Amino acid sequence: MTFSVASQQDPAFESWLETQLGHSTRGMLSSVSPVSIVKHRPGFGQTVRPIAGAIVASPVLGGYDPDPDYFFHWFRDSAVVIDALRLLYVDRRVGDEALQHLRDFTRFSLDLSRLDGRAMAAVPDRRARVIPEFLQYLREDLDLASAYGDAVAAETRVNPDGTLDVARWSRPQHDGPPLRALALLRWVDGGHLDAALLAEVTALIRFDIDFTLRYWREPSFDIWEEESGHHYYTLRVSAAALAEGAAWLQGVGDTAQAQRCWEESRAVLRLLDDFWVNEHDDRSDDRDATRGYYRSRELADGSPSPKALDIAVILSAIHSLGTEVRHCPADPRMQATLARLDALFDAIYPINHARAAGRGPAMGRYAADVYYSGGAYYFSTLGAAEFCFRVAALGGDAPRWLERGDAYLATVRAYTPASGDLSEQFDRRSGAQTSAKQLAWSHAAFISCVSARRIAATACQASQR
Repeated sequence: MTFSVASQQDPAFESWLETQLGHSTRGMLSSVSPVSIVKHRPGFGQTVRPIAGAIVASPVLGGYDPDPDYFFHWFRDSAVVIDALRLLYVDRRVGDEALQHLRDFTRFSLDLSRLDGRAMAAVPDRRARVIPEFLQYLREDLDLASAYGDAVAAETRVNPDGTLDVARWSRPQHDGPPLRALALLRWVDGGHLDAALLAEVTALIRFDIDFTLRYWREPSFDIWEEESGHHYYTLRVSAAALAEGAAWLQGVGDTAQAQRCWEESRAVLRLLDDFWVNEHDDRSDDRDATRGYYRSRELADGSPSPKALDIAVILSAIHSLGTEVRHCPADPRMQATLARLDALFDAIYPINHARAAGRGPAMGRYAADVYYSGGAYYFSTLGAAEFCFRVAALGGDAPRWLERGDAYLATVRAYTPASGDLSEQFDRRSGAQTSAKQLAWSHAAFISCVSARRIAATACQASQR
């Protein structure tokens, strides 16, 4: 693949992209249906044996020793992975086993609706199985007993054996069902599913759309599972799921539900308009959309948050896509938000200071991040790159956006070992990998980023003919 801009004519860079794509394909698939891995949680008296269809956030076992325990099926992460699997299938990098993974994932997800925390909370010796020092982390009976019906889909995560998580955690979280609906709708749109699989996928899509209709107005925890409120990311993917769901429902003849989804999607987007932080003075007419950013959250208690400027806003744009003209990569306000994040991480991360020519800033989550190294995230930096490629594909100054996206990718390349392993973070000072190893989301982000780059390159070449 060649381009007219200089940064995209480096054979070594193109070779690395291809090699890393192979690494990330294998790395991500190691988290899908990891049935050969057994996870022991002696503190909780648990042994977890995954079943087909589960997708763990990381297949590398940890217990905060020092790596975190990410051997869970997160609703959000698994949706990102199943969408990246579609890209690999369409690109013929994964064969028909992808369809089996999708079938297993769909059945696993549908079966979760049968979980009932009331039965688990009623087990007489539940607390006796937990060692004393772990009781502080054990979920309270009342909270566990509330996990049934719709509430299961708001659980944030479950065990990969299809059982409820018994640890205290940030709940509810409402981004999982709309993300899953978007991923499944894209699978359906590709026309790859046989009748039996389509029927199962359809049932799950309807569940997720109905969930989103019922709960998008309710406060939940943010993408990072830290603060309760109304969050740009969750609202944006909800709007996308409702809009895409409306088009699909119209196509299958469910006109009434389609209209309801369309109206609710418009309502979400109107609410998101108010998330713009205007940094003009009061005399401004705000025609300059470059002097502010979309804030990431409105907290449930109304208090200000130091996490208002957050990469989650950019991730929402690439996870949603669709035909919107605002709250998407083409939105000048969204581009202004990326520029503010660029400046933020350029200033606070030592690895960004005096960085080599042709490299973009390593990107994190938000300014006050202290989780593990509080450093750069692979999926944040790759998300910024994909955002640029999405802008390039829409026209305009495509070569400049392509070059900017490649600059982020060059930074990822600089902090990726020859093995192709991608953890969750790389340290803000040393660049060393930290937090969970072989993070499925990191690999999925690389896969979707390279796919977006290919689309952008095709659009750029077409415009130059």
